[in-house]
Amino acid sequence: MSNVNTLIEGIVDLGIELKKEQEEKFIKYKELLKEWNEKINITAITEDEEIDIKHFLDSLTPTSTKLFEHKKSVIDVGTGGGFPGLPLKIFNDELEVTLLDSLNKRIVFLNEVIKSLNLKGIVAIHGRAEELGNAIKYREQYDICVSRAVASLNTLSEYCIPFVRVGGYFISMKGSDIDEELKESEKAIKTLGGRVVKKEIVSVPKSDIIHSLIIIEKIKETPTKYPRSGGKPKKNPL
Repeated sequence: MSNVNTLIEGIVDLGIELKKEQEEKFIKYKELLKEWNEKINITAITEDEEIDIKHFLDSLTPTSTKLFEHKKSVIDVGTGGGFPGLPLKIFNDELEVTLLDSLNKRIVFLNEVIKSLNLKGIVAIHGRAEELGNAIKYREQYDICVSRAVASLNTLSEYCIPFVRVGGYFISMKGSDIDEELKESEKAIKTLGGRVVKKEIVSVPKSDIIHSLIIIEKIKETPTKYPRSGGKPKKNPL
C-alpha cells in the first residue's frame, strides 16, 4: 500500500495544505503510476518518497506564484506522467486543465488516472505543441501554460507562449543554473509576445533540490508564423 507521508510533511514548507480527500487522490495517483510503469515507461522515479519529492512536491512549487488560485485555464505542455498539471489540479479543483503530450501511451495512462480519481474539468490530449499551437481551438486560449519539459527555454517558449492569451502567463520550471539560458532566450520570448516578469528560486521540500520558475507574461499576440512546424523550434531556435 502506497502512502504520501513525505508529501504531507513537505507541503507545509510550500505554505499550503491538503484535505484528506486530496491526500487519497495522491495515493491513488501514485499507485496507478507504479502499476502502469511496469507496463510502459512513464518515469524512472518509482520509490514512494522519491515520487513524493521529485514529482508531487516539485509539481506543486508553482503554487508559490499565487497564479494557480481560483478558476483558471491551464495547459501543461509535455506533461509526461501528468507533471505538473495533475498535482496542480488535485490541489485546486477549480482549475480547467489540459494535459498535452506527444506520446499516446502516456495519454491512455493519464485518462485512466483522471477517471479513477473522478476528476472533472481536465482533459489529456495527444499531439505536438508546434501543431496544436496553431489550431484555433487551442491558440491563445489559456490563462497559464506551464511546462516541466526538458528543452531549452528558447525552444520551449515557441512551443508554449502561443497557447497563452494576452495577459496570461507561461511558467517554465527549470533548474537552478538558468541565467545563461535565460539570456539566450530573450529574443525568442520578445518575438513571441512575452516578457520575463520574474525568476523565482524555489526549494523542493524534503530535499536539497533548488529549481527556478521563469514567469513570462504574454503582453502581445504571437505572430501567426509561430510556432514553426517540422521540428524547427528545436533544430533552429529563435
